Amino acid sequence: MEHLQSLEPETLAGRQAEAFYVAPNWKLVWWRFKRHRLAVISGALLLVIASVALAPAFFSTQDPNETNATGSFIPVQRLHLFDEGRFRPFVFGVVGQRNPETLRMEWAIDESVKIPVRFFAEGYPYKILGLIPARRHLVGVVNPEDEGSIHLLGTDRLGRDQWSRLMYGTQVSLSIGLVSVFLSIFLGILLGGISGYCGGLVDLVIQRTIELLQSLPPIPIWMALTAAMPRDWSVEQVYFAITVILSLIGWTTLGREVRGRFLSLREEDFVVAARLSGCGQMRIIFRHMLPAFTSHIIAASTLAIPVMIINETFLSFLGLGLRPPAISWGVLLQEAQNLQSIALAPWLLLPGLAVIITVLALNILGDGLRDAADPYR
Repeated sequence: MEHLQSLEPETLAGRQAEAFYVAPNWKLVWWRFKRHRLAVISGALLLVIASVALAPAFFSTQDPNETNATGSFIPVQRLHLFDEGRFRPFVFGVVGQRNPETLRMEWAIDESVKIPVRFFAEGYPYKILGLIPARRHLVGVVNPEDEGSIHLLGTDRLGRDQWSRLMYGTQVSLSIGLVSVFLSIFLGILLGGISGYCGGLVDLVIQRTIELLQSLPPIPIWMALTAAMPRDWSVEQVYFAITVILSLIGWTTLGREVRGRFLSLREEDFVVAARLSGCGQMRIIFRHMLPAFTSHIIAASTLAIPVMIINETFLSFLGLGLRPPAISWGVLLQEAQNLQSIALAPWLLLPGLAVIITVLALNILGDGLRDAADPYR
């Protein structure tokens, strides 16, 4: 740093310009992406969400499927980090009594009782990525045998911990979006590239297929597919089926965009030179033509992930997607389908806030990557 400060301004500017012209493409992309502060913040937030999706059991406090008939609709126990000026995390206790008229348990926060909690506490056993056994959790009660359990986001009508279910739902909803987008982008690039590069009968067949898929009304199709799915299918089978169906429906727009770009690129000099040098069609498509509009593909992929997440959420919310005992954001929002549940437990709407935050972060990140991937503009 001192050496740079000792240089003349003209010399320093000249070296910076020289570094810019000799820098590899990935470094140019990174330099431009760092200027988009909001995109950087969104990327950091998405890294946290991705960490939750990779290890939801570590961030949870209880088994998400553990029910408690006497603990339904327990309110949110907010985590307090400081107690009387000292760092001593705790949550207030809850007290409940049965309403003599409705015979329903009514809960309230009891500020006279403080339940001490700690980070990286031991809890129920789980496996990291399904392989490594562990018992550590991000937050836990200091004395679980004496103090019981805590509910950072309250409980649902069956007494299940909403915080833990939200962590597990993040894994399912985010993975469906990522896998669906990966498959749809692969199909869009492959079929759209072949359609635009080859033309003729191949182009005709692929374009008519795209028009057929885009003309199908989504809601009736989903209702028919839901009715066609066997009720004895496991959660994994339904998950796989929904992922494949979302991919088969979502590739059409990108396929047409790739076709249009390939129609304009296939007569360019560098493509003609590659063809004359003996390169195969797949090599010309993936090695020479695709890099010409990488920025558009990056933007399309990052902007398609929130669309897939929203599709899965609203389909599961309507009962046309994943079904219990599967846990996703849409399944969690099924608990808030009626006004009575919302009036008794408004915290059941918090999975919707998770959807909004994730979708906004992905959209902002997509805008930043789209601008950064074209550093010569």
